[in-house]
Amino acid sequence: MRIPRSGDVLAITRLASVQFAEPFQFRVIRVHSDWTTYQGWIWLDGYQLNSAGDAVERRSIFVQIHGLRWVGDATAPRPRNDRGSYRRPEVPSRRAS
Repeated sequence: MRIPRSGDVLAITRLASVQFAEPFQFRVIRVHSDWTTYQGWIWLDGYQLNSAGDAVERRSIFVQIHGLRWVGDATAPRPRNDRGSYRRPEVPSRRAS
């Protein structure tokens, strides 16, 4: 049985729990492996993602491990968004006199 880890992107559907009638993607922040649960269930903290892969809501979800479907691994690099890149402003250098 594969346990999710921080950075994994999962497809959350009814297979994970009946409460998820509308499927969504979820990026894992933390796995609460130390919390007592039913056999085969786990608590996850993470972000619900929109269709572009951007985080839209932080959530804690209780799911069946066998119902999880991996969309992306934590080791795979995530694409950057199209909001432009940050560029540090140039600061004039101080030269010793």
